Amino acid sequence: MNIVLFGPPGAGKGTQGERLITLYGLTHLSTGEVFRRNMTDGTPLGDQVKAIINNGELVPDEITIAMLEEEVRKITAAKGILFDGFPRTTAQAIALDEMMTHFGKTIDHVTALEVPEKELRKRIALRKTRQNRVDDDEEKLNKRITEYYTKTLFVLDYYKKDNRLQSIDGLGSIDEVFARLKKTIEG
Repeated sequence: MNIVLFGPPGAGKGTQGERLITLYGLTHLSTGEVFRRNMTDGTPLGDQVKAIINNGELVPDEITIAMLEEEVRKITAAKGILFDGFPRTTAQAIALDEMMTHFGKTIDHVTALEVPEKELRKRIALRKTRQNRVDDDEEKLNKRITEYYTKTLFVLDYYKKDNRLQSIDGLGSIDEVFARLKKTIEG
């Protein structure tokens, strides 16, 4: 089972993703984690990604897709993959479908966590305090939210056209949101 968990910054993708991984035995493939690992390790790609993220911009498709393809190639014994933070553009969604086909796999579920912007900002403020995330300052946050609503949101249309998209209310307790998420996956 391969799942794309979709939503704006602060929607709870990481939190809910961890629960899905545990329940279904999935491998977590988070572009954010892949980017952070490369930045922390000081790889050339990581340095390039760091400069882009520090400006509050999205990493270009070709870099993101190349990184993800390498990660998918490494996953051989998993029951499935949970894609977190990818795709963020329609070009990435198309590339993901092509990549999965190349590896003899498909995307089985695409679920969008829907959370109002006011709540996103509240959650991100808490996350910044608790996790000391450098990508969550006010200016960068504004850019990321703008990017989501002006670019990333349109990826939903790609998945809607062939009825792969399911949206759920991302408000409520972690357990309540997870129950809704699980229900969409299990039908």
